[in-house]
Amino acid sequence: MNLLPKTSEEFATKEYWNKFFQKRGKLAFDWYGEFPELCGALSKYIKTKDKILNVGCGNSKLSVDMFKTGYSTITNIDISEVVIEQMKKTHRNIGEWIQMDATKMTFDDESYSVILDKGTLDAMMSEESESEMALNYFNEVKRVLKNGGRFVIISLLQSHILETLLSYFPSNNFLFRIVRCLEAEQKTSETNEDKSSMPVFVIVATKFMKLPSPIYEMSGDGESIERMSDSKELTESVLTIQRTSMIRNGLIKKNAYEDEIKFDLFRPNEKTPRFTLYILDQKSSRNLKDYAAFIVPQGRETEWLFSTKQGRRKLLESAQHLRLAIVILHRNQTYTSLDDVKIEINEAVKSFAPKDVRDMSKIPFLSLGSDVGSREIVFKGTSSFSGDFVVEDVQSEKMLYRRLIFLSNQSVIQSEALLKVGKKTIDYSYLSCQHHMYMILGMLIAQNEKDLRNFVVGLGGGGLLMYIYQYFQELNVDVCEIDPDIVRVAKEHFGLVDDNNRLKVIVDDGLKVIEHFDDTKFNSILFDIDSKDQSLGISCPPKEFLDIGILSAVRKSLSAGGIFILNFVCRDVSLRDGVVNDLKAIFPYIISYKLEEDVNEIFYCFKENVKDINEKFIKAAKKLNSFKKNSVDLYELLEGLNIHA
Repeated sequence: MNLLPKTSEEFATKEYWNKFFQKRGKLAFDWYGEFPELCGALSKYIKTKDKILNVGCGNSKLSVDMFKTGYSTITNIDISEVVIEQMKKTHRNIGEWIQMDATKMTFDDESYSVILDKGTLDAMMSEESESEMALNYFNEVKRVLKNGGRFVIISLLQSHILETLLSYFPSNNFLFRIVRCLEAEQKTSETNEDKSSMPVFVIVATKFMKLPSPIYEMSGDGESIERMSDSKELTESVLTIQRTSMIRNGLIKKNAYEDEIKFDLFRPNEKTPRFTLYILDQKSSRNLKDYAAFIVPQGRETEWLFSTKQGRRKLLESAQHLRLAIVILHRNQTYTSLDDVKIEINEAVKSFAPKDVRDMSKIPFLSLGSDVGSREIVFKGTSSFSGDFVVEDVQSEKMLYRRLIFLSNQSVIQSEALLKVGKKTIDYSYLSCQHHMYMILGMLIAQNEKDLRNFVVGLGGGGLLMYIYQYFQELNVDVCEIDPDIVRVAKEHFGLVDDNNRLKVIVDDGLKVIEHFDDTKFNSILFDIDSKDQSLGISCPPKEFLDIGILSAVRKSLSAGGIFILNFVCRDVSLRDGVVNDLKAIFPYIISYKLEEDVNEIFYCFKENVKDINEKFIKAAKKLNSFKKNSVDLYELLEGLNIHA
């Protein structure tokens, strides 16, 4: 079954389409295909016993081929007397050929059960201003067509043509269906030197005496039919197909794009993607191969190499191909084997190959071994704060991980724990997030007063807290989490311990708790919380936590040698500079450390000026490194520290 690619990229503008159709002129007829490519679609809506009127026949062989395959009652009309005379001489005993204007037909009412239009409407409406001619044409079609008859149009469906069709037929009691003819597109792609093609549609408008309400239907694969809610949804479905096709043609013709292009692949009539394709190009003078596809096993798509633009660019370079299609497998889908995935996506992968690839059978499929990977959903839930989420167990190489994923941002792992082999119990010695090690470093530096606690905003699955609980008994922590559903998940599925002593969980709004600290003092205060609004440019923390008033309250609640530790994720340099300036306005001594591969940057904001800072970091790092599973490179650490004093 065909996979249907869709993209949200806005490549298709009105100006682009106008320019395209102005250039194509009469050559547009080459896009439609002939009867061998169209017969699959036409045979579903035109029966051999039908009385057929072929409108604007030109010199096309369509009706001739139809006649030879059993359609014995075909009348062909065209406004050109020259072409009618030519067709009469060439096909004397095949059908009837009449010179006639389709907008002023002389046939009796309800004369035909099928009216067939291959490209005539497209030619008639090459300019939007000619809609009056189309209206006259449609009125004649309605008059000449029998009740229950079908008006079958083969078209490229430019936007103004689709708009005109939709403004007339549904309101005149015609069931309106659009069927994509993939066979015609495939044939055009095979015969064109540049391998490009445009979507070809078969529109079927069926005449009824009376319909209770308009009916809109779409078949994106030429087989299954989907009922659309309204004309807007139908129009968007067509536009999506056209946009995707234009991008595909651009990829075929152009050897390299600077940015990656993303496509979601859907099964017909399904609303959620089955695969996502990232198409990446690189320009190189090296001896690279042309094109390959890389299949990411289930569960691995959240890793840096596959979930970020930088990672995917790195993968492209290491794959040593000029173009790479990276294939992501989606959750809530079932995949039996890697070989089955290759078969399923083969045609889609081939359709995005550059024109220089001559032998499509030799496009290599790359992956991480021979396994498609496994993903088991342990728990599904919905949070009033974070929306739908899942807890899932993912096999990655020989390790089994438990992950918390918010479905609103599926490429990001909110929390991850390592499961002990054979037991499915949490291995607390595993620290999944690299930035957590550097946050612990700050906590270790800040332990000046033994009786004071540490305060953390943001729980997730509790991996950071349980690591501290197991290995650093001198660190007593209060953790604040606003979402009670996430607290339950952390306790029930990630092994979080709430002993109300060394590790105390507070279910509340962190902002309100901070504002009411009063005289409470902490050795360290940590913000490890993500923003739900990804449009602001700062992913961690939410902007409210960077308010000057909140930062001032944090400083006030720190002990004399205390540290505010901020996990900061930002894609906008100007926004980062603004945050740094605000921090400097509150804290007299600030150090930051940017993680090499992650997007995280850790800010250590000291309440007082600090001497011998390198020695403090070295001492804390050596203590952290005594636990062999997680360590920091002292040289990289000291080289990467950036002082903002």
